Parts: sequence; C-alpha cells; structure tokens
Amino acid sequence: MRQRTLITNRARALRKAMSGPEVMLWSRLRGRGPDRPTFRRQHPFGSVILDFYCPSVRLAVDVDGSTHWDEERQRRDLARDRWLEGQGVAVMRIPASAVYRDAGAVAAGILLQVEALKAGR
Repeated sequence: MRQRTLITNRARALRKAMSGPEVMLWSRLRGRGPDRPTFRRQHPFGSVILDFYCPSVRLAVDVDGSTHWDEERQRRDLARDRWLEGQGVAVMRIPASAVYRDAGAVAAGILLQVEALKAGR
C-alpha cells in the first residue's frame, strides 16, 4: 500500500513538472471524444510511471531525453520495456528531439500505432 502511495504522489509531482517535449505532445494527445483515444499522462503502472498511457489498447509512450543515452539507462529502459510487455503493454519510445522537430508528426504516429493495435485485436 505504501509503495502505491509513493508512486501516485510521484506521478502527481511529475504531471506538474513535465518536460518541454512532454507538454508539446500532451497538447496534441489530450482530449476525449468518440473518434479519439484517451491518453493519461504520468500514469502509475505497477512500480513505474509511464509518460503517456492509452488504456484502451494498453500502449505506453515514453519521451526519452538525453538522460536515456548512457548504457546503464538503456539497460534499465530495456528491462522496464520487457516487464511492461510481459504485462501486456506495448511500448513506444520517442526521442525528445523528434518531438521538438515535429510534434504533430510524432502525435500522428502515435495515433497510427493506436489504430494498428486496435486492428490487431
């Protein structure tokens, strides 16, 4: 129970301190409607926090900045991705630089992935 509270509190804090690329992407993914998938930001999932999560297709989207470039962090990210996939969650990793270059195209790619996952059911 204590772990859940810690993760939830951390997720709340991260929502208030989103990175520039996360804010840019969130402005394109947020919103609800019959023709639009719902995304959650800084969503707690087990012991991890997902940058964005689409529960209808179980898709996690992580925006990776320069802190993800070193070998140790890449090993941890790979282990995390494998764990999520074991939980039935597909993972997309997006470089922050791609969001800065063209956030609209990145959002469109994410929405295409949502559609592909829906079709694959």
